[in-house]
Amino acid sequence: MDSPEIAAAIDALRHRLHDGGFGGGRRTLLGITGAPGSGKSTFAARLQLEFGPGVAVVVPMDGFHLGNAIIDGTPLRQRKGAMDTFDVGGYLALLQRLARRDEAVVYAPEFRRTLDEPVAASIAIPASVPLVITEGNYLLAETLEWKDVRAQLDEVWFMDTPSAVRLARLVDRHVEFGMERPAAEAWASGPDERNARLIDATRRAADRIIPWG
Repeated sequence: MDSPEIAAAIDALRHRLHDGGFGGGRRTLLGITGAPGSGKSTFAARLQLEFGPGVAVVVPMDGFHLGNAIIDGTPLRQRKGAMDTFDVGGYLALLQRLARRDEAVVYAPEFRRTLDEPVAASIAIPASVPLVITEGNYLLAETLEWKDVRAQLDEVWFMDTPSAVRLARLVDRHVEFGMERPAAEAWASGPDERNARLIDATRRAADRIIPWG
């Protein structure tokens, strides 16, 4: 990838994988975090391509969004995407299974934006895959449940993307998936931005900062 910082991070990870990962041959779990719209999904997908098929799989945290049947008609609906709108226990259990690497295949859920819902068992992770890349907003959050999530990850990289770039991406994404532009702008500058401030406060705990572009 383009920047020297990213190239160095990938090279270091490649060497670790070649030497058996972070713990004597166990599977490596890499977290990619950052504020909404920072480019986590795009970066994780590019990393997967960089390492190639059979080496890396992306498992997004977004697969653990609470379903709309749970949040509709509750205050959670107006802050979908906040920490308390995810099944953190389910996400933690998945990461623990992936870290153990003692099942032939583990199946993970995926969030489908076209449905605005998670879909179970949409991503297959065979035991032979040595690198799992998981991306999500709250991988460095300091509440007890999310600290347990962080404990499963060998490293967490933080996406450092300018606010103006993030907001423009978020608005365009919301419009693409059905919002009118004024509503998209209100959501991006409201709930999304409140989450972004919380996430930005966790960047000091990251193992690496990944620069925008």
